[in-house]
Amino acid sequence: MGCAGSREKGNVDSRFLLETSKKIRKPKAWKHTEAITRAQLVKMREEFWDTAPHYGGRKEIWEALRAAAEADLTLAQAIVDSAGVIVQNPDLTTCYDERGAKYELPKYVLSEPTNLIHEN
Repeated sequence: MGCAGSREKGNVDSRFLLETSKKIRKPKAWKHTEAITRAQLVKMREEFWDTAPHYGGRKEIWEALRAAAEADLTLAQAIVDSAGVIVQNPDLTTCYDERGAKYELPKYVLSEPTNLIHEN
């Protein structure tokens, strides 16, 4: 006698995909621990994206998440939908791929801090 709800290890049930796919939105306002310049923010973002694939997950999902993070909301939604990204938090800070790998994005790659120093 078998279990009616079993599935192959590592695969995500399609019902899970439908239930957890969410419409994305901009992250809530946040403040960095100290005021930073745009150049510092860009450097932090580059360092994150350069190292992110080394923490696991699939390279193509990391690339899709980067493209979504750098796009407007409508395009970002299309990117995550077409890549099969499962959005756990609507601000994209926590996502999964179809195999169940977790992807965590820091807020600084998704939006600017409220204490960003605007250089003239």
